[in-house]
Amino acid sequence: MTFFAVSGLTMAFGGLKAADDVSFEVAKGEIYAIIGPNGAGKTTIFNCINGIYPPTEGKIIFRDKNIRGLSPDRVARAGIARTFQNIELFSNMNTMENIMLGRHLFMKTGLFRGGLMWGKKSFAGKEEIQNRRKVEEIIDLLELQTFRNKMVGALPYGIQKKIELGRALAAEPELLLLDEPCAGMNAEEKQDVIFWIKDIQDELGITILLIEHDMNMVMDISNRILAINFGRKITQGTPQQVSMHPEVLKAYLGGEDEPDLPDPARKQHQQA
Repeated sequence: MTFFAVSGLTMAFGGLKAADDVSFEVAKGEIYAIIGPNGAGKTTIFNCINGIYPPTEGKIIFRDKNIRGLSPDRVARAGIARTFQNIELFSNMNTMENIMLGRHLFMKTGLFRGGLMWGKKSFAGKEEIQNRRKVEEIIDLLELQTFRNKMVGALPYGIQKKIELGRALAAEPELLLLDEPCAGMNAEEKQDVIFWIKDIQDELGITILLIEHDMNMVMDISNRILAINFGRKITQGTPQQVSMHPEVLKAYLGGEDEPDLPDPARKQHQQA
């Protein structure tokens, strides 16, 4: 069974192809990274996967089913959750409430039953308790106990990124899309994210597809990497193979505002 695969994915905006005939496959249980310079089309691929953009061409296969063109809520119900490059939280709600939003897929209580929630033994009450238990597990995993009842808008940026990750985990995905999980974080926070991603893979058995500009982090945790530029695939392979590819070196080291590659790759480029 094909767990997840993208085949011939093309996303055109008028005459511009943000993604151009991109293909790759992710095995169940692995951490697969997509890298590339700013504007390479990485987030466009994510937007096509989770239904924000309807692809112009291609297939998106998840558990042997083509999910291309499904709405974001149907993609989430299929078992794919996502975080965003820019934090998308409700600042006037606390941490618990924001993460609870990720449980909406599992809630069957309608408006009438919700309005008649009389105690813990009511249908709505039991459902609320069950979902809060799941959220508490996520809060413990991500060490967010201190921030459980605090308004998200007043919390540090790094904590908000963790809360958004927690909300995605609350949907109990089989495939988790992480769009620049380390963006804007300091070195200590980045190291924490690396530990959490590995825990999510090992303890929860979740397959991870991520976009990240911190190349040292990508090389450290990824099983395989896809490198793209101008919407097209450059190469695919192990971290070592991709970091030494001449087109990857050119794409990353050709501009002043692009992130650094790991030291071995940079040294090879300088020697050349």
